[in-house]
Amino acid sequence: MTARVVTRQVLTHLALAVGGVVMLAPFAIMLWTAFVPERLVFGGAGLGDLTLENFRIAVRESDWLRAYRSSVIVAAVTFASQLLTCLPAGYVLARHRFRGRSLALGVMFGCLIVPGMVIAIPSYVMISRVGLLDTIAALVWPGLTSAFGIFLFRQFILTLPQSIFDAARMDRVGEFGMVWRVVLPNVKPAIAAFGIFSVVSSWNDLFWASVVLQSSANATVPFAITQFADQEAGVRYGAQMAAATLAVAPLIVAFLLAQRQFVRGINLNVAD
Repeated sequence: MTARVVTRQVLTHLALAVGGVVMLAPFAIMLWTAFVPERLVFGGAGLGDLTLENFRIAVRESDWLRAYRSSVIVAAVTFASQLLTCLPAGYVLARHRFRGRSLALGVMFGCLIVPGMVIAIPSYVMISRVGLLDTIAALVWPGLTSAFGIFLFRQFILTLPQSIFDAARMDRVGEFGMVWRVVLPNVKPAIAAFGIFSVVSSWNDLFWASVVLQSSANATVPFAITQFADQEAGVRYGAQMAAATLAVAPLIVAFLLAQRQFVRGINLNVAD
């Protein structure tokens, strides 16, 4: 191994280490602030001052069971709906040639660059007219399908060998069976990767929830954090960081459980 290669590897690992510190620093600050008494948030706290009082406040003043329930329902229904729509669409765009395919691909790529806020008002009007405001259905509505999900599954399906599809057709497997009996078992890494993106997006979404919710009956996890930022009473940083820790904990657990499949799915699509 030459000195040039060694230097390149050292610089690469140094850059990755610096990037890791930059990304993890906010989480470290969040955790530290969550365990520090409010009066010592901005300095002077030591290991002997750590307390669980901020978590007691966060649990006492927020209905976390209701928030978790709403967020779990929204995330689960959204992901299931996206899987049911995006996987067949990705398969068709990857393995079929048909009139209008180029147009469909163009529309898909166009949707990838359109911010969700652009369609917020039309979506609100539609939901209001059908009487779904302040419901779980209203929270799920914008995420029933995903252009990113179609793109991700299409790219992954393109990496599958054509021989498995030819063999399935020789066994008289129809298009429905091709998607759910052939494609589905072979795209589990992509499903895990997309599941992380879908669940995190649904779990952390505050903008759309603040548009369609009119009460706290179906409030999601982000609302449990915002109530600690009362402009009149002042921001309670310790309690807010404790609430943020409670909000992000399920996502960290979910990522750790699906980490291997997630990394594999991302790597295969990047390589492609």
